[in-house]
Amino acid sequence: MEKKERILVPLDGSDCAERIISKVEELAERSEEGICLLRVALAHTFLGVDQTEAQVGVVREAEEYLHDMEGRLKAKGFDVDAHVRYGKEVEEILEHAAQKEIGLIAMSTRRHNGVRHFFRGCVAEKVLRRAPKPVFLVQCTG
Repeated sequence: MEKKERILVPLDGSDCAERIISKVEELAERSEEGICLLRVALAHTFLGVDQTEAQVGVVREAEEYLHDMEGRLKAKGFDVDAHVRYGKEVEEILEHAAQKEIGLIAMSTRRHNGVRHFFRGCVAEKVLRRAPKPVFLVQCTG
């Protein structure tokens, strides 16, 4: 039996990122697709900080966050799974999106401008440019 497609939803824990959830619920209801939540964790450490402890801490926090989000969606009747990946956001999102069962990437984007955006861009924009699957973006305002 072939596994049905899933909507990949990268979340970073922010209110902006979570604004995509209501749209994903609508899409999942209409298409009868499952939802795949993803949180990418990366510990930024400083001199004197135990790097392993920091990595474990950010992964644990990401797992707790996704567990809560997964529970809320399952309570509404959605087929949901959740994954934490460790590394750089864009690369980990793209690698996860390349999996066969992922049919769509849905994520929020912030409005960026100025020097910071020129040099760094934003995660959503980089994913959009390199994604192996269709991307659905919702812009955060306010």
